[in-house]
Amino acid sequence: MLKIVHPVAGTIALLTIATFWVSTVLCELLGSLTAVTTVKTAIPWGLLILIPALAAAGGSGVAWSKGQRQGLVGAKLRRMPFIAANGLLLLVPCVLLLASKARAGEFDTTFYAVQALELVAGASNIILLGLQMRDGLALTRWRHGSFRRTGSHSSNN
Repeated sequence: MLKIVHPVAGTIALLTIATFWVSTVLCELLGSLTAVTTVKTAIPWGLLILIPALAAAGGSGVAWSKGQRQGLVGAKLRRMPFIAANGLLLLVPCVLLLASKARAGEFDTTFYAVQALELVAGASNIILLGLQMRDGLALTRWRHGSFRRTGSHSSNN
């Protein structure tokens, strides 16, 4: 079950954050204030997908690691607190403040300063989650490769 939940939840989390980020950038560059308001007020609803996906990816990753703390597994485990802290301490408050300000039509210096912070924090989490995915794929290839090298064709891969 972890072999399904972990990559699916991680992919959903990465795609959700990337969607928020790209939507924000495109609306700011090409859209009207109405489009920005629509995106900024929709993103908090996306947290209902993102937060459970991140929790499922993190929890299943910890369970799947079985206490291992070295190599790629260790790197993934060390990255998770930064991803979670960035999300909970920066991104969620930014999302909620920007949605409130957009709903009120307050596109002021504070809005754009928080928007910049949100874009930097979002890009950071996209990079970190991308590294998580890269390392997860490497671990999967390594595991499959190691089974092929030993001649075992077990379905337990």
